[in-house]
Amino acid sequence: MAQGHHHHHSHSTTHEHSHSHSHAHGPADYNRAFLIGIVLNTAFVILEAAYGLISHSLSLVADAGHNLSDVLALVLAWVASLLVRKKATELRTYGYRRSSILAALFNALFLLAAIALIAWGSISRLIHPQPVDGVDVIWVAAVGILINALTALLFVSGRRGDLNVRGAFLHMAADAGVSLGVVIAGIVISATGWLWVDPVVSLLIVLVIGISTWGLLKDSLNMALDSVPPGTDIAAIRNYLTSLPWVKSMHDLHIWGMSTTETALTAHLVVTEPCNGDEFLQQAAAELREQFGIGHTTLQLEIGDLPCALDGTDTV
Repeated sequence: MAQGHHHHHSHSTTHEHSHSHSHAHGPADYNRAFLIGIVLNTAFVILEAAYGLISHSLSLVADAGHNLSDVLALVLAWVASLLVRKKATELRTYGYRRSSILAALFNALFLLAAIALIAWGSISRLIHPQPVDGVDVIWVAAVGILINALTALLFVSGRRGDLNVRGAFLHMAADAGVSLGVVIAGIVISATGWLWVDPVVSLLIVLVIGISTWGLLKDSLNMALDSVPPGTDIAAIRNYLTSLPWVKSMHDLHIWGMSTTETALTAHLVVTEPCNGDEFLQQAAAELREQFGIGHTTLQLEIGDLPCALDGTDTV
């Protein structure tokens, strides 16, 4: 059917779009943020786990476990942000962009595993209470609030555009809240001697992390399945493309995330007379980039029933 059709392909390259749209500022400038975050949090995990064991506080150990998962999340997000920028090869024509989506997915799964362990520990603690040194808990967790809040600030600017930076930000922000909970638990235990407060707080920690992780899991799973990235207005894009001059109809519209920051689009446009195709395609690609943040557009132009060249040769 298609052999008589006159095909035009436009690839808007991904290099020129960094200035134009918020989705496009890849994770390039987060190297320092990742490094600082990883060093600070690793040091804190060691401190917190040690004190959790010394003072028999499950809340501290839970918080340390959660902070360790943060370090891993940061490492994953960082590795992904470096892989995304690797050049495409003959074999991997998209480069390693998809690795950022896989990292976000793995990150969410890892967090869910971490909270399952903490929940298990908390429930067994509720059944068999153990003495806890509240004072140690208070000052260690206070350090945690500081470190997590500082790390969250490093990622605050990029959380809109990139799923992995959002993952890092969410972890850190949730952690600051979690550490605050642990501080309050320490104060309550010191004042009242109620040992059940410690496992109850660690269960609340589980709840907080669970809620933020669920969104990350859903988004990263959707992107892994080539769904339309969150925040992309499909209806508006469809309207834009069908309203272009000469376009009669459109089919095979696909929009998916190539990475956590980059969106690609392909579509077949049925047109009336596009023998000035190149200009038309460049215009459309530029417009899709500016308005909808789509960094990689491929459009195929098809002329209803009559191909441009009637003698069967393709004029490109």
